[in-house]
Amino acid sequence: MNNNGYRVVVDAGHGGADPGAVSGNLKEKDLTLKAANYMYNRFKELGIPVAITRDTDKTLTRSERLNTMRNTFGNDSKVLVLSNHINAGGGEGAEVVYPLRSNGTLANNILNEIGAKGQIKRKTYQRVLPENPSKDYYYIMRETPNTESLLIEYGFIDNPRDQQKLVNNIENYAEAVVKAVSEYIGVPYMLPGSDEVGDTYTVQRGDTLYSIARKYNTTVRELQELNNLSSNNLSIGQIIKIPQREIIDDVNTYTIKEGDSLYSIANRYNVNVQDLIDYNNLPSISVPVGTVIKIPGIGDTNNDLIYTVKPNDTLYRIANTYNVSVNDLINANNLTSNILTIGQQLIIPKVPVNETDYVVYEVQRGDTLYSIARKYNTKVDAIKSYNNLMSDILSIGQIIQIPLNPVNEVYDEYLIQKGDTLYSIARRFNTTVNDILAINNDLSSILSIGKTIKIPR
Repeated sequence: MNNNGYRVVVDAGHGGADPGAVSGNLKEKDLTLKAANYMYNRFKELGIPVAITRDTDKTLTRSERLNTMRNTFGNDSKVLVLSNHINAGGGEGAEVVYPLRSNGTLANNILNEIGAKGQIKRKTYQRVLPENPSKDYYYIMRETPNTESLLIEYGFIDNPRDQQKLVNNIENYAEAVVKAVSEYIGVPYMLPGSDEVGDTYTVQRGDTLYSIARKYNTTVRELQELNNLSSNNLSIGQIIKIPQREIIDDVNTYTIKEGDSLYSIANRYNVNVQDLIDYNNLPSISVPVGTVIKIPGIGDTNNDLIYTVKPNDTLYRIANTYNVSVNDLINANNLTSNILTIGQQLIIPKVPVNETDYVVYEVQRGDTLYSIARKYNTKVDAIKSYNNLMSDILSIGQIIQIPLNPVNEVYDEYLIQKGDTLYSIARRFNTTVNDILAINNDLSSILSIGKTIKIPR
């Protein structure tokens, strides 16, 4: 396979007597070794010449590490040095540091691919030596002067959310680096263990097979067959294969004008800001006036999910399931009443969600989805939808995201009569006891005659 003259040196940061950053039983040297070994094997699989500084838990001197970086393939611009590291200091997300001699293109591509695997993208940046700002801070860049050397920080070892991601996804993040490098040097990217050129996608919150199929110009059936999926259920962070074909391209281009922001442009074209950033490989949300950007063609109304009404469905229940409001459903489908018929098809609109409108919660002993929903004044179905949870079962220490802006509530009022129970009221109004409790935060199973309660429509 033609590698266009590029060679790669993979570095596993720290090692042996040098553990790097440590948090509890988690050590940086172990995570970097796992990432580096995975990356090394994948580059070999793709036919890209590759070397590694250490493939076991051993101590490397500075000169030993540099010797592999500088001398294995020589010291020129087509040697890529990828140094794997884990951050510390309480932050969250991935960072990529690139040398003063580089334009940052590869660094940005790597960070975008890691972000596509579900990790938070912090920044790409350069760091100078304090006593000499013309030189790089990190010796792997400063002392490999002609190579393209990058330092990749996959997350923060002392952040509980990043800890879980690093333990579960470090190889996925390493695969993201492999993909970015392959595309950067012009080597066809192939899926792990496959001779077929293709792509992968990491499932994000709110994704459906239908929306992914639309984005990649394929069908739900093709995705199911390629990934051996027996249902349409997806989980956040799940990696699925994408059939090799041209992705739906841009609808048009747009020239940034005075007063524009990516947010205003995204709203104008019905796409989200992250799509604009990723599609155009933008290093930040600040884009200079006069910049021409592409508008990805994924914002049309056909990107909405189509839902077929089933027995006992209500607008309220469907809205809760898909984390939209009843009014969103009414407006998207031009409904004149709340009455549904079995088999009726509804458009589930794609409603933008502000990424800051949630809190991260660690499940404690005794927690249930219902108790957490009551605590944060939201709904069980909203939490399940937000986290792609397939059941109500939680485990101690599990990290979930709690939406802080529950869907708009549409309800009737009911005056409790003698003999009423929550069960009998739920049966009468074709709803559930949990739906009634979720919409009445001060209600218990003991009812007071004469009390007015809300009944979800």
